[in-house]
Amino acid sequence: HEAEWAFNKAVDVAKRNDAQLTVVNVIDSRTYSSYEVYDAQFTEKSKNFSEDLLNGYKEVAANAGVKDVVTRLEFGSPKAIIPKKLATDVGADLIMCGTSGLNAVERFIVGSVSEAIVRHSPCDVLVVRTEELPEDFQPQVATEKLRSHYSAR
Repeated sequence: HEAEWAFNKAVDVAKRNDAQLTVVNVIDSRTYSSYEVYDAQFTEKSKNFSEDLLNGYKEVAANAGVKDVVTRLEFGSPKAIIPKKLATDVGADLIMCGTSGLNAVERFIVGSVSEAIVRHSPCDVLVVRTEELPEDFQPQVATEKLRSHYSAR
């Protein structure tokens, strides 16, 4: 839920500053096994899930009063694409992201996406701490219903 928590905070910032909000999802194609790379159905399912997520986020942001919402779907390494390509492409003034979903060992070995964004971004980065996440927080977009819809296929 940390990505949606960060999204909610980004919506608040965009509204307060009458700013464009670009919502990004990067499908990390490096994590596919060799079988999955050639499985068009798996790739299509990932793409459709991501598009549904982005459309849901766009709708929530627009309904919350953000006047200019743009979505971007990319394939590749989020650690490289977000800070090195997308930040420049969209002319970002600020990137907001959640903390990593990794445990301490994984973070030590591979590093987190948020850490890579902080290190390589050409603009300011705000990492939203999930310790603030209320126990009763329920996502509006990345719901279990949406996730199960794609995992059951």
